Amino acid sequence: MRLFAAALLVLAVLGSAAVAQADEKLYLYTENFPPYNMSSTGNAFEHDGDNVEGVCADTVKAMLARTNLDYVIKLRNWDYGYGRALERANHGIFCTTYTEQRAPLFKWVGPLATHQWTIFGPPGSDLEIGALEDIGEMTVGSYRNDVRAQYLKERGFNVIEFDRDDLNPKRLALGQIDLWIADRQAGPYFAAQQGVEGLVPLYSFNDSELYLAINPQTSDEVVDQLNEALEAVKASGLLETLVDKYGL
Repeated sequence: MRLFAAALLVLAVLGSAAVAQADEKLYLYTENFPPYNMSSTGNAFEHDGDNVEGVCADTVKAMLARTNLDYVIKLRNWDYGYGRALERANHGIFCTTYTEQRAPLFKWVGPLATHQWTIFGPPGSDLEIGALEDIGEMTVGSYRNDVRAQYLKERGFNVIEFDRDDLNPKRLALGQIDLWIADRQAGPYFAAQQGVEGLVPLYSFNDSELYLAINPQTSDEVVDQLNEALEAVKASGLLETLVDKYGL
């Protein structure tokens, strides 16, 4: 009986360890936001992390390779991934802008990269924008839960938010929106993928840092592992290599 009880105890311990390990599996979401994150196959969604690439995506993979964490990476639309990261432990989203408003909503790993917010006009535009106030009543295309859309809305600008950002370059070229707010580097890259060339960068502002944001119910040990792994990635020189690779 003692041997049987001991065996049951061992099984219970092993079982609880397996559950703990399973509980620490990470589910990480990103979006098509080239060249920071994107599908390597040109698809709108990816359920296999091997088909997700970009400066941030490659950095996150390099970090994870330096840990013993189990994980999946999926590419979906931003609103879906952001909602999952807000609501579920061990879920995260990258690359997302760190702001004071978002700070208490997540645990943060980074910075992974920096970017510059830019107002784009349609091809051939002769508009002159020297400050945000020059936008006036013009419509600005963006997408739901994007920090740039929130920033403009808080200041009273006329922002049209869509479920996805990928059609905004086409909408801009067709005159369905007056302006588009995007990243200075990613905007033209993204537009070219949609067959739109020649967008005009009219005004750039607000350099900001991009992070991996993780649900706050995730253990500090996991977040600490990731931040330590990021420091190792930076020390290896990989970040500079990725910046050169993707032309940032």
